Amino acid sequence: MRLARGRPLAAGAIAVAVVASVLTFLALPNAEAATLGSGSYATTQPAGTTGPTGCGSIATNPRQFVTSNAPAGAVPTNDWWSSLLFKRTECNYSLPLEAHPMAFQATAGGLGVSYTTDAAISGTATGVGEYHFPYTTEFTLGVTGLNAPNTMVDGWTDWTVTPSWSDGARTLKTTIGHGLPFVYARTSGGNAQLSFGGTPTVWSNSANRVGFTVRGHDYMAYAPTGATWTVSGANITSTLAGKDYFSVALLPTTTSTSAADRTALANTYGTYAHNHVTGTNVSWSYNQSASTVNATYTVTTTAREGTGSGTVMALYPHQWKNLSGSAPISQTYVSPRGTMKVLTGTAAFTTATKFQGVLPEIPAVADSAGADLSTLGSYLDQVATGDPLAAFGNDTYWTGKGLGRAARAAEIADQLGRTAQRDTLLNAIRTRLTDWFTASSGEAERLFVYNQAWGTLIGYPASYGSDQELNDHHFHYGYYIAAAATLAKFDKNWAATSAYGGMVNLLIRDANNPDRNDTMFPFLRDFDIYAGHDWASGHASFGAGNNQESSSEGMNFANALIQWGIATGNTQVRDAGLYIYSTQAQAIQEYWFDSSNQNFPASFAHNTVGMVWGDGGAYATWFSAEPEMIQGINMLPVTGGSFYLGYRPAYIATNYNEMTTNNGGPPTVWQDILWSFQALNNGDQALASFRANSGYTPEEGESKAHTFHWIRNLAALGQVDTSVTANTPLYAVFTKNGARTYAATNLTSASVTVTFSDGHTLSVPAGQTATNGAYTWSGGNGTSNPPTSNPPSSPPPTSSSPSPSPSNPPPVGSNKFYLRSGPALTATAGSGATTQTVTAAYGNYDGTPHNPVTYQVCGISGSPNGGATQFAFHVDAGTTVGQGIQARVSYDFTNTGSYGRVETYRYFATDPIVGTEQYTQAAGLASSSGTLSAMSNGCVRLELWNAIGNAPTTVRVDATAANGNQSTLTIPYTVS
Repeated sequence: MRLARGRPLAAGAIAVAVVASVLTFLALPNAEAATLGSGSYATTQPAGTTGPTGCGSIATNPRQFVTSNAPAGAVPTNDWWSSLLFKRTECNYSLPLEAHPMAFQATAGGLGVSYTTDAAISGTATGVGEYHFPYTTEFTLGVTGLNAPNTMVDGWTDWTVTPSWSDGARTLKTTIGHGLPFVYARTSGGNAQLSFGGTPTVWSNSANRVGFTVRGHDYMAYAPTGATWTVSGANITSTLAGKDYFSVALLPTTTSTSAADRTALANTYGTYAHNHVTGTNVSWSYNQSASTVNATYTVTTTAREGTGSGTVMALYPHQWKNLSGSAPISQTYVSPRGTMKVLTGTAAFTTATKFQGVLPEIPAVADSAGADLSTLGSYLDQVATGDPLAAFGNDTYWTGKGLGRAARAAEIADQLGRTAQRDTLLNAIRTRLTDWFTASSGEAERLFVYNQAWGTLIGYPASYGSDQELNDHHFHYGYYIAAAATLAKFDKNWAATSAYGGMVNLLIRDANNPDRNDTMFPFLRDFDIYAGHDWASGHASFGAGNNQESSSEGMNFANALIQWGIATGNTQVRDAGLYIYSTQAQAIQEYWFDSSNQNFPASFAHNTVGMVWGDGGAYATWFSAEPEMIQGINMLPVTGGSFYLGYRPAYIATNYNEMTTNNGGPPTVWQDILWSFQALNNGDQALASFRANSGYTPEEGESKAHTFHWIRNLAALGQVDTSVTANTPLYAVFTKNGARTYAATNLTSASVTVTFSDGHTLSVPAGQTATNGAYTWSGGNGTSNPPTSNPPSSPPPTSSSPSPSPSNPPPVGSNKFYLRSGPALTATAGSGATTQTVTAAYGNYDGTPHNPVTYQVCGISGSPNGGATQFAFHVDAGTTVGQGIQARVSYDFTNTGSYGRVETYRYFATDPIVGTEQYTQAAGLASSSGTLSAMSNGCVRLELWNAIGNAPTTVRVDATAANGNQSTLTIPYTVS
């Protein structure tokens, strides 16, 4: 939620937004200060300011709706269930709680339960539009006679909550959560009751189980052994045989309609029905050598009867697409985030997500003519003249925007050796941050205040509800942390914990605290652990659940944690940033962009949304109906942490083209943001647009210096290459016309050698960024003096590995190539067989490469010999059924990036037996285009992907002749 610029959502979502009452928090006359290193923060409310507001005395006592069983310490906010506790509008119970696959709403009589599988879509294809899976009560789970005056919160864990009701005679406690198809209940004072709006359709009532259907959705209620259920009119009740527990399960949407199949699934769920979930926990680790973030999601269960363990969990797309080890069952659920896949009988699952790297700033490519360097210098002059923060507002958000703009320009000035401009910018950042990080008695501006009742840190002047509603802390504070990370590279003394680093860490702890034992702030306040992304609203009091608009500002926060953690040696902060960044990068591709075209409702006419709601999404913002802003709000700020936007280049064109269609032409506002996004796919076009329209007005947090630097260098570097990783967090790999540029940053005080997954190495001096094909000028980290003159107009030799430059490959003397790890194609065999993993399809991608493993060789000269492409790939799907691996071979005759001949082969259906099988050209051509022609320093590209199947496959690579079963590609050329 970001009520930016003060205008509400101009679409149907306003119907679900409930206007909040505002109760003024009585302020104390002066703000007492607590010191933290050289910094300080206030501990009492400054005069004339407000803190969190809501119903009754919640401003000063948020625990008035929390029972004595709830955890001690700071209460959570910004969650999917926050309207249960942060009661701003529904003062007794809650608004809809979007857990997925079910949704819930607290009422006087108990817990309303909803499962909506049909989307409500409004708006137009070229204007504001949205989709929702709106909450609709299918039944209420409760206790006979229950009439509670309010709903309390009895406890919470990482992705569950336990609402609690009591009317003095009867009590009810339920546990609900993300990914749980069960509601677990404890009762007293009456019979368990399921009440309906009419007579329910009961399809099974035997012993302690009753199955019923509402709106076409099947449920099964499980009472204790020995109990029975009674169906009477619009109610189903049970005495629970004197016990106090029961559960209700939603059966998957894809359950067969046959009674036998439905009963069999109900029996499977029944195995875990009395293993009540009593805890959830996430843990993460960073495998630096593999550049992978592993996250384990663990559920604790308590057996109410018997000694069973394990449960049923439904996984979101960003989880099951990165699932490690486990295999979902075939049945699925519908959700506003797309298909949820089901694991049964497990207590934990692990995701393994590749981390593709970030940099402090995009590297600079040498400017042989010097004209662009001169242009960039003049743009820098515009940023670094006077006070670079003078034109920005004084509140936390706009101060942050100004800090971000200055930090980006400082990084560029450092690359270019413009030390005077760099230091002007750094001094401005230092002065402003120091001001904000120092509180004095009576001060009411440019300070942070710790609110002990809520366990939160609020900056004043506040904006967009960051004080009264606790909105957007990660948005605002991410800019501060990122600017501090830039400053820390050059001024370690300032960044020390004993100086002002402690205040930076305090902002981190407030917005997304990585330490679950810290009672001063809640654990990961703004980040929804199971949903995989942030929520912006502190209170979530909307009919559509919680919401988040600017996913990219959430990523700015995550990137800031990575940069700050590395710059200051704080591994805990770094790894928290890596977890949030890598997880949310996947979630954005799935839920804001739907770049695989699988999750939005089929009839929703947009390829992106500006806002994600708990029950859907909206092509809209809180502040504008202009397409450039609806789409651009999920692109800004553009930084060295924005490379995730380029993971799927083809989608960038889809997104940008929708903007131009909806706008009726190219962007007329926020052009710089849209061009910077476009440059991740087509830098040449973005640069041409910049040069043709250089008189544009920059977006408030951008500068022409940064936009020109970003676009001009991406035009030279090309697209983000996700097929290669590195054993350091600060890296990036780019590809253009088959040539790779490797970049890495070293913020330590000693030279390091970075190894990339394709075998390339890069020696990076202390405090610098190094590349193999570009050149950057950096003093960084205070370990060496930055250059005092302009950089050379052409790059000097780098200290990277002696492998040849990919843009000028050595000539190839063979038409037979071996598949090598990296991945790569070479004319020589490997030194020992290993395997390359090909990602699971999770869909049908017959004929269309999806997450392909790409092999390429360049430097080929010769003429067609009249034959045909031949290959022998040794592949294996293990014991998995229903896999199909597919190949595409493309010929670039002159190494220009244009493929004159493309051959797509039919996929190869693997067997479910461990051991390799041979996939050859005999599978036949599925399609082809173009004709073979003579090659001059040309390239051949091989793409392998899984066209069908829900498990990864492997291809054998690096095999020697003695190993046998060598994977090879032979092209029909006589090579000269």
